[in-house]
Amino acid sequence: MKLGIKKLHKDSLIPERQTQGSVGYDVHAYCPASDMEIQPQQCVIVPCGICLQIPQGYDVEIRPRSGLSSRHLVIIPNSPGTIDSDYRGEIRVPMMNLSQKTFIVSHGMRIAQMVLRKSWEIEWVEMDTLAEAERGNQGFGSTGI
Repeated sequence: MKLGIKKLHKDSLIPERQTQGSVGYDVHAYCPASDMEIQPQQCVIVPCGICLQIPQGYDVEIRPRSGLSSRHLVIIPNSPGTIDSDYRGEIRVPMMNLSQKTFIVSHGMRIAQMVLRKSWEIEWVEMDTLAEAERGNQGFGSTGI
C-alpha cells in the first residue's frame, strides 16, 4: 500500500520499520534546535516534522514504543492515538513522563510507532434486545486473571 508523506523540513525523518517482521513504523522526534525535556508527571507534545495523506477507508494509529514505556516510564497518554484520513497537519505525539527523573527527547529519537489500519464505516442498526452471549454483561475482571 502506498501512503503519501510530506517532509516539513529537509532533515525530517520518514518513519521506518526496524525489522522485516515489524508491523509498526518508528516515528522520529523533530526538535533540531534543542532537546526537549519532559519533567516528571509532565505531558509534552513532540513534533515529528511530517504530514501524511492517508487513503480514505484507512487510519493510522500512533502507539508507544515498548522500551520507552517499560524502561523509562514514558507513555503516550491517549494510546493508541488515531490519525484520520482527512487530517493533513503535522504528526505530533503527546508523551507523558511517569518516572521521577527528567526524560530527554533528542532530535531524531524514535518516540512512537505508527500502524496503518483498515477502518470500517458503520451503519447502526437500533435494536430493542441483543442476542445472548456466554459472557453477557459481565465486565471488568469477569474472565479472571
